[in-house]
Amino acid sequence: MVRKFNLQSVCLLLFLLSYNFCFSQSDKFSLGIKAGISIPNLKASGDNPVSKGWASRLGPYAGAIAGLKFSERFSLQAELNYSSQGGKKNGKQAIATSGFAEYIPPGTTVPPYVYANYNDEVKLNYIELPILAKFNFTINNVASFFINAGLYGGYLVNAQNVTSGSSNIYFDENLTHPFLPSAISFDQTSDIKSDLKKINYGIQGGFGFDFKISDKSKIMTTAGGNYGLVKIQKDKSNGENNTGAATVTLGYIIQL
Repeated sequence: MVRKFNLQSVCLLLFLLSYNFCFSQSDKFSLGIKAGISIPNLKASGDNPVSKGWASRLGPYAGAIAGLKFSERFSLQAELNYSSQGGKKNGKQAIATSGFAEYIPPGTTVPPYVYANYNDEVKLNYIELPILAKFNFTINNVASFFINAGLYGGYLVNAQNVTSGSSNIYFDENLTHPFLPSAISFDQTSDIKSDLKKINYGIQGGFGFDFKISDKSKIMTTAGGNYGLVKIQKDKSNGENNTGAATVTLGYIIQL
C-alpha cells in the first residue's frame, strides 16, 4: 500500500510540474497551418538515360506547424506536411527494355534501353516531417524577416506514372530503327509505389516574412525548397533520381 501510494504521489508530482512548466512557458509555443504549391523535379543521378530529361510539375503543398521560441531571434519549428514530388518529360525518352517484353518478338536481341516519343508525368506524394532552425530579424512593429533550415524525413503515400500519346518503340536514340509494325498507345496510369523506396530524407530551407495581425496571431509567407538525399528507385534500370522541389506557402500562426 505504501509503495502504491508513493508511486501515485510521484506520478502526480511529475504531472503537476510538467503542467506548471508548460503553462508558465506557453508564450514560447505556437501552432499554425500553411498551404501553397510545390514545384517538384526529379534530379538525375549517374549516367542512366531513364534518369535524365525531367522537368518540373505543379502540386499541392500543405501542413501543420509547431514552433518553440528560445529568444526573439531564434526558434525551432517542426512541421508535418503533405508534399508533392515528381516530375514530367514530354517527347523522346528512354525506357527500360524490360518494361516492353510483351511487345518484343521472341528471339529479338535488344539493348537494355529503347526509345519512344510520348508524354510522361510521375506524381509522388509524401508525408514529411521537417525540423528547422529559424532565425528572425525584426523590421518594424508589424513585420519581420526570417530564414530557416534543417532536415526532414518523408514517407511515400502514393505514386503514379501517367503517360499519354502514341509512338513506335525504337532501338536507337535517333528513332530511326523501329521494331514494331506500327505505333502503340501510351495512354495509361500506373501505380508505381512498389517500385520506389517508401522512406526518404533530406534537407529543407527557406525564407519569408511574418506579419503580425494581433498580439497572439500572425500571417507567414514562405518561399523555400527541399532536396531528398535518397535515390528513390529500388531497381536502377528504372533510373536513379532524387526528389527535390521549390515551395511557396501562406500560413496562419497562433501564439499559445
